[in-house]
Amino acid sequence: MMDVDAPGDRYVVGVDYGTLSGRALVVRVADGAEVGTAVHEYRHAVIESALPGAATPLPPDWALQDPEDYRDVLRHAVPAAVAAAGIDPARVVGIATDFTACTVLPTLADGTPLCEVPELRDRPHAWVKLWKHHAAQAQADRINALAHERGEPWIGRYGGKVSAEWQFAKGLQLLDEDPELYRRAERFVEAADWIVWQLCGVETRNICTAGYKGIRQDGRYPSPEFLTALDPDFADFVDKLDGPLLPMGARAGVLTAEAASWTGLPAGIAVAAGNVDAHVTAASARALEPGHLVAIMGTSTCHVVNGPDLVEVPGMCGVVEGGLSPGQWGYEAGQSGVGDIFGWFVEHAAPAGANSHERLSELAAAQPVGAHGLIALDWWNGNRSLLVNHDLSGLVVGLTLATRPADVYRALLESTAYGTRMIIEAFVAAGVPIHELVVAGGLTSNRLLMQIYADVTGRPLSLIGSAQGPALGSAIHAAVAAGAYPDVYAAAAAMGRVDRDVYRPDPERARAYDALYAEYRTLHDHFGRGGNEVMSRLRAIRNAAVERSAAEATTPLEVVA
Repeated sequence: MMDVDAPGDRYVVGVDYGTLSGRALVVRVADGAEVGTAVHEYRHAVIESALPGAATPLPPDWALQDPEDYRDVLRHAVPAAVAAAGIDPARVVGIATDFTACTVLPTLADGTPLCEVPELRDRPHAWVKLWKHHAAQAQADRINALAHERGEPWIGRYGGKVSAEWQFAKGLQLLDEDPELYRRAERFVEAADWIVWQLCGVETRNICTAGYKGIRQDGRYPSPEFLTALDPDFADFVDKLDGPLLPMGARAGVLTAEAASWTGLPAGIAVAAGNVDAHVTAASARALEPGHLVAIMGTSTCHVVNGPDLVEVPGMCGVVEGGLSPGQWGYEAGQSGVGDIFGWFVEHAAPAGANSHERLSELAAAQPVGAHGLIALDWWNGNRSLLVNHDLSGLVVGLTLATRPADVYRALLESTAYGTRMIIEAFVAAGVPIHELVVAGGLTSNRLLMQIYADVTGRPLSLIGSAQGPALGSAIHAAVAAGAYPDVYAAAAAMGRVDRDVYRPDPERARAYDALYAEYRTLHDHFGRGGNEVMSRLRAIRNAAVERSAAEATTPLEVVA
């Protein structure tokens, strides 16, 4: 709670939509003081096995969500956060949201999700496709192959490959697998923009998701000729995406009476343009100036950094003018699995007595660098950067009968640090300077992990001075949309916070990690760049076996007379 609540104080609300829950944060406009927060868990979490109430299993690599869970965050978390702050809701002047991305859904023209149309509720493609829905890899491969064949100018802006996670791959999968539903979808919209639509009753698109996830470059999307070459029925896809485009910090509209009844906030307050959870965090970490790389570390990691100039970086997620803040080129990279990998090991592989992050970290911290004799590849959820291939999978090399759980756990922590070092080195080699690494997200609480990142990258680590980086970043954008600050830079300077150089690399450990990193690079290139495509073959074998089993389970048995 705040120390002083002056009568003239104004407040804004930032709402951060994560993978499993949404968090609301009430922030004082004058100085960024965080005065109240609340979390609402999604009732349906991630829908991976079967649709709610259905018995038929979903195919492999699917990840869906229910949009009603997003509205429930507004109904529950926002009023609870305001109550926790102990302020009069009438003193709230703006609200802003951020979202995982690319999390996208098909809707009718008025924004009604297709999964809420009664006769379409049993169609998997009618639901929200979460960012970690990786079943569109085949469609991404087609998009990439055709882009290079035609010499499309935009493909280099995405490091040479468009991801299976993004709008065009997911849209093409919808067309391929349920063409009738594709035709019913009048709009195909990022959840970041859809929730703003719910708040203010006006459809808008933000330049962040349009650029990074929607292949919008130099003022336009891929051409109708390109889309027709993919599939003649895909020629109208941009019509489903296009809409009023807003820069970061812009006002999308004002809170409707219906949304005011959900949130308990005053109708008519400013609603900011949508944003991505990782990208909005650069403002809360005071990292909008070029060269300050922000790593938002949670279930996955997103790396964002501003640069003064446009360069093309192989294997990156994208570069977008104004994607992080006005007047800069915003670069994005990422790792598809980080915290999810550590969580998988604790839940499924660690024995009783060692099945907690705290215990495993304690045991692993006692080891000298390299003592476990292991190298792991951090591809448990595919590879987002630099390889942009979600058919890749995890690997641990060096296991022996002497290997213990803490050994594997530390190797997994280290593998994600190696992946981040690959990304940093790719940026620097392409001409994007990296002066500082700022870490945000839930994993900052793991001191062993943070020290490993400092030692592996050879760079000091700064930490965001807030446990709610994305929500604070959204609140900063809400303050700009409400007119409290002239731009995001001024708002970030007043409301953001960062603790500089909290972890410094140890020279001896850094040298030891240089040798291990060289081995990681060798494995990375061998399994990820064509030396041996066993991982893709195993994925194909698995998928075929799962689909065959599902078909057999739903096929009636023949009765033999």
